[in-house]
Amino acid sequence: VQLQAYGGGLVQAGGSLRLSCAASGRTFSIIAMGWFRQAPGKEREFVAAIRWSGGGTYHADSVKGRFTISRDNAKNTVYLQMNSLKPEDTAVYYCAKMRYYSDYTSPGNYDYWGQGTLVTVSS
Repeated sequence: VQLQAYGGGLVQAGGSLRLSCAASGRTFSIIAMGWFRQAPGKEREFVAAIRWSGGGTYHADSVKGRFTISRDNAKNTVYLQMNSLKPEDTAVYYCAKMRYYSDYTSPGNYDYWGQGTLVTVSS
């Protein structure tokens, strides 16, 4: 599976961005997809995940009410709508394919990763 993430950019605090992640290759193997982010000097942290079948979603407490994960199965694409952005949301955002159903928040449970897209929120 190949993952291509895009949609990052520079936005002012309070603004919005939508990230997209297109999957190609063995997409029939996708059971869930997630978004993670990594700020400079910090560990990679879970942002949101979505089940491919049924569409159940999970969001980190830090983004609940502001970010929404969604997917388009026909396009093999997962999205992250980010509203009310804050400077602390600045990071490289990665999409990833889950290996098997387990702890959605653990990067180790994901086996394919996109290249990352930079989101910068200015104050």
